[in-house]
Amino acid sequence: MDRPPPINPFSSTIPPSTITLATRTHTQPPFQITSRKLPILKAGPIEAMSSRLGIPLPEMIFGDNLVSVTHPSSGWSISFGAEGALDTVDKTGEGGMLRVAYAREWSSSREKTSAGISEVVRPFDWSYSAAYKGDEVKAGDGRGLEERQGGEGEGIPVELLKRRDPILFADEVVLYESELDDNGISVMSVKVRVMEQRMLLLCRLFMRLDGVVVRVRDTRVYVDFTKEMVVREYAAREDKFDNVKRNLYMSGMMPDAITIALRDSNQVANLLPVVGHSLESVCLAGKS
Repeated sequence: MDRPPPINPFSSTIPPSTITLATRTHTQPPFQITSRKLPILKAGPIEAMSSRLGIPLPEMIFGDNLVSVTHPSSGWSISFGAEGALDTVDKTGEGGMLRVAYAREWSSSREKTSAGISEVVRPFDWSYSAAYKGDEVKAGDGRGLEERQGGEGEGIPVELLKRRDPILFADEVVLYESELDDNGISVMSVKVRVMEQRMLLLCRLFMRLDGVVVRVRDTRVYVDFTKEMVVREYAAREDKFDNVKRNLYMSGMMPDAITIALRDSNQVANLLPVVGHSLESVCLAGKS
């Protein structure tokens, strides 16, 4: 059955005509790729989402933004949205709360902005370090992404992606962003580019807490249109802030350039040690 991509529940508060204008869809048989970009959420939807998740939200929350990949003939899909991402944030503080100067005051003031949870200051990861791999809907026959055992099959074919094939569809969508009360940045965005035979989606969290830690958490979704094969690779990278600065300095960067580099995930990602990794795949060919 030909299913549409998952629709964010907040879209019901936006005129259908606006949703249509903000949505881009590209069909590369047998897959369909959709992206949607809309403004920052208003107060009502923010309070509703915060209440559902049980934590205050980042300063900039694009709750209606969406990137999805669907395989209509099987019913399989994967989508990326702000609420799904923030739902993976540690809401208990058990994962280790990061602290900087005035962190407690910052957390307390943020709590007061969210109705329904303002009575008690609850610990949560206020760096919004989501471990988000997307929201998968399995195929009608139950097929879905399954973890690969060591050495089994191929990962994402990096060399093929380096080829200068014409890009038929591309977009970049921000899901949320916080400046961590001027102590750094936490931003999650999704990039997608589609070529004739393959596509790559990158969902990246970039979190820099000045003087403390730098994190990059990447989810890559690779699709081979001919084989109808989907591969999802997740990699979490992390290092102490001072180590990252030192490595940038050792690479020959001057202080001004280091300051700029620390704001660019592309310049620091490969400097960070891998602290978590998984590889999954599903073949959607042959059955319906």
